Amino acid sequence: MPGNGSMPDDGSTPGNGSAPEQGEEQSEAAEKDDEHEESEPGRSRSRDLLLLVGICLAALLLVNAFVARPFTVPSGSMEDTLQPGDRLIANQLAYAFGGHPQRGDVVVFDGTGSFLPESAEPPGFWDNLRSVGRDLGLVPAGDTVYVKRVIGVGGDRVRSTGPGAPLTVNGVPVDETSYLDRGDQPSDVAFDVVVPPGELFVLGDHRSASRDSRDHLGEPGGGFVPEDKVIGRADWVVYPFSRLTGLDRPSAFTAVAGTGGHGDQR
Repeated sequence: MPGNGSMPDDGSTPGNGSAPEQGEEQSEAAEKDDEHEESEPGRSRSRDLLLLVGICLAALLLVNAFVARPFTVPSGSMEDTLQPGDRLIANQLAYAFGGHPQRGDVVVFDGTGSFLPESAEPPGFWDNLRSVGRDLGLVPAGDTVYVKRVIGVGGDRVRSTGPGAPLTVNGVPVDETSYLDRGDQPSDVAFDVVVPPGELFVLGDHRSASRDSRDHLGEPGGGFVPEDKVIGRADWVVYPFSRLTGLDRPSAFTAVAGTGGHGDQR
């Protein structure tokens, strides 16, 4: 008969069971949507938590790299101001934007080239990787990092006549009794130096137990620390908690202000 070939081979006709099948499919889809909506808030909270943790870690790394970096005091060269094992925070913004270290500041610096010789070998991949890790606070500072007190800045003449006499900076005697370790002399050795521009003359507060600028006077670099090797100013002792304190600049160098050199730079 005309039109017989137009019928579906499976025998379905309009209204012959296709509507219930579509209804079942729609019902199953709705159930899946409900399950998805129920599980989505949990997944969303997990993603938010991971995002928050990632942001916090990134912020911490940025703070370590550019703002404030923790260091552990390795020796007794700065006693009694700092004790071995003290955990301190170096303020890396203290000399940013054109600032300069000042006489009396306690500074954290890389001693390579001043207290330690420069390596004859160019840095390799792992050296660069460790350097980045140190900058981010992920790797310990290592034995090239020192903590000392600034005694003279660029242009200053720092002089000692040996035991029993105070240091003089630009001819002005400096009273260091507020921070020198008990029983220590300002210096057991005599010296007379002029600090080159852009460099620092640094000493430990425990003078009899400190290897500092005095010990490197006859070496390349003369023991002077370039300002660009300063990592930051030691501003706080944060651990152990019993020693929690700020490290303020002492008044010992007030009388030296305006006597010459670059000591009035900020």
